[in-house]
Amino acid sequence: MVNYLPPLIGVIGKTNVGKSTFFSAATMTTVEISNRPFTTIKPNHGIGYVKITCPHLDFGLEACNPRTGYCQNGNRFVPIELLDVAGLIPGAHMGRGLGNKFMDDLRKADAFILVIDASGSTNEEGNPVPPGTYDPIEEVKQIINEVDLWLAKIVSSDWQKFSVSVETSRKNFVDALYDKISGLSIKRSHVIEVLERIDLTNKRPSNWKEEDFYIFAKELRKTAKPHIIAANKADLPTAYENIERLKKEFPEVPVVPVSSESELALRKAAKMNLIDYIPGDSIFFIKENVKLTPQQEVALKYIEEKVLKRYGSTGVQKVINSIIYDVLKKVVVFPVEDINKLTDKNGNILPDALIVDHEASPKVVAGLIHTELEKGFQYAIDARTKQKMGEGSRVYDRLVFKIVSTI
Repeated sequence: MVNYLPPLIGVIGKTNVGKSTFFSAATMTTVEISNRPFTTIKPNHGIGYVKITCPHLDFGLEACNPRTGYCQNGNRFVPIELLDVAGLIPGAHMGRGLGNKFMDDLRKADAFILVIDASGSTNEEGNPVPPGTYDPIEEVKQIINEVDLWLAKIVSSDWQKFSVSVETSRKNFVDALYDKISGLSIKRSHVIEVLERIDLTNKRPSNWKEEDFYIFAKELRKTAKPHIIAANKADLPTAYENIERLKKEFPEVPVVPVSSESELALRKAAKMNLIDYIPGDSIFFIKENVKLTPQQEVALKYIEEKVLKRYGSTGVQKVINSIIYDVLKKVVVFPVEDINKLTDKNGNILPDALIVDHEASPKVVAGLIHTELEKGFQYAIDARTKQKMGEGSRVYDRLVFKIVSTI
């Protein structure tokens, strides 16, 4: 996979809301977890997984051989990259706290998981307060505003020099603006879409005002770096009503109830062979001949009653799936060499799974595998239908296909 890179998702939020616990639960990467602000100083990189039904079941095969990720009981776990960064506080866009470090770490992120304290037990500075005394709606608004102000600051930097250069040289404004913010991993199409939507395409750069920078940055963030809300600490009583309020306040953004501590506990128990548990499931089973301690019994009973029965899962896996499928509109596809055996040239069954745009063509996917494969692209063959797919075709979720190329 020469050109393929999995999505990079930033895990953001203010300090002390369970952000690093969410990251640990999603990746099983050991990080320092504490109830004091700024525990996370250096960004933590880890691998999370999108969970889908593996296509090997559709074809009546007993198993598959993933090159990356893994397959468990017919559930294929496809890797993505997660980045847990320093927590935000008010004024972060101006460098307060670890604001500058936080923002720089997130330049390459495709989207954000916004982890908040749905129980209202952490104030705006990241300090513990009695549950229910801080409004998580304000928490969301505060953090998103910091991101918008950070983007606006990047766009507006050296704007006078930039506008003079554009207007005197008659450069294409869109191209120049795209080059200016290219370090944010934003597509040129995003810039065009936002400028047209807020009617700034034909406004002279020298006439842009402060509100123009902010509105442009806000719309650019919505388009190019969307987010999902992970409503953490959902097991606490004060969170129940707040989660419903969050859904009503932010109808355009998915809000997922989450108990990161519960997911981390279940994954650790499974790793210790105490229980059978597949991430994202609504149930777990205590293994035969396992004797739990009283504390373990109480903890698992609590998770079962307060989290799994109430919400259907701990929410961690649901957040990852939702940001890939619902927010970024991606699908998972499986390229193979042999469409009858579903193998690569070495006989490995469904070895590769790629996360791609839902509107991508087979030719575009060929380019993700290797540039030369795209150059010589002739067509693809759908393993299910045995039909040819030209470069005008579109891939779909869990597509298994062979690329036919002259190179």
